[in-house]
Amino acid sequence: MTTSLVLVVAVLLLAYANGANDNFKGVATLFGSATCDYRRALAVATVATLLGSLAALVAAKGLLAAFSGKGLVAATALADPAFLPAVAVGAAATILLATRIGMPVSTTHALVGALIGGGLAAGGGVHLAPLIHTFVVPLLASPVLALGGAALLYPLLRNGRRFLGVGRESCLCVGEVAPVLAPAGGSCAIAVETRQIQLTAATAGECAHRYTGRVVGVQAQALLDGLHYASAVAVSFARGLNDTPKIAALLAGVGALGSDHAIVACAVAIGVGGLLAARRVAETVGHRVTAMNEGQGFTANVVTAFFVIVASRWGVPVSTTHVACGALAGIGGATGNAKWRMIATIALAWVATLPVAAALAAATFSLLGK
Repeated sequence: MTTSLVLVVAVLLLAYANGANDNFKGVATLFGSATCDYRRALAVATVATLLGSLAALVAAKGLLAAFSGKGLVAATALADPAFLPAVAVGAAATILLATRIGMPVSTTHALVGALIGGGLAAGGGVHLAPLIHTFVVPLLASPVLALGGAALLYPLLRNGRRFLGVGRESCLCVGEVAPVLAPAGGSCAIAVETRQIQLTAATAGECAHRYTGRVVGVQAQALLDGLHYASAVAVSFARGLNDTPKIAALLAGVGALGSDHAIVACAVAIGVGGLLAARRVAETVGHRVTAMNEGQGFTANVVTAFFVIVASRWGVPVSTTHVACGALAGIGGATGNAKWRMIATIALAWVATLPVAAALAAATFSLLGK
């Protein structure tokens, strides 16, 4: 198998892995807040991500240059035909492993690690200044900014809701109890003689949470649901816009495919990966980072979409995973519902992503270079 064929297969596998690990993050709040079920959330994510991926044809080509390896590794490494295939294999294997264990990790982080590992294995070294300024600083700063942004924005929106007179309602769970009357020592197969009505008061956390009141003439719950879906679409669109050109850069950089064809091919593979293999990561980001209601989920999505879209527009390689999880952690911190043990586990997975991808890329380069 030629290195060009290895490159094409590995890049499409990386795009598939990216879809499996990342596609659901944009709609995790819809799923986690029980606004909709898994299937509907996945459908929203798939369509919106595909649209974002295709929008990268005109709006995010700066990321193609950032992830071609130029300026990060020596020109001698880029000229080696085994370099980019090794990068793609290292990043793809890392993301697939994380997806298998349900850990939401960053494709951006894996790509940077693989570029470093491949560059070192090629003997050309890595240029530290662009590594730090172009990649490390945005990747470290983005989750912190998202966490702080969500923690600050949620109280503002909550106070705004109260100012507008939008309240929260509990519920009464109404059901029938039909006791079976049987004499001592008798048979239980006796006709039911009486029925009782059971009323159980429940909190919003124990039944469907609803908002009451109206905002500019629109029922508050309907307005929030619409905004929540719109924010999820925005996050998924932004993710497709930001991630697709990073992966396509591996194909376009050596002329394996033209940049437009590379983006379209990666967009399709990302969609397939999300449809077939997103469930484990969906459970983690939807239910194991923080408990949330619709309003909290909407806030996290607004913060995530803002940072990722701005970063994509200016060619800054932030991680959608880092931003989304940072925003969820910020909501959890603001509400007191954050599951810090799981958040710490995810953070450890982030720390491991770069060295694992680097090691796998270096090993692949050694094999292909023989």
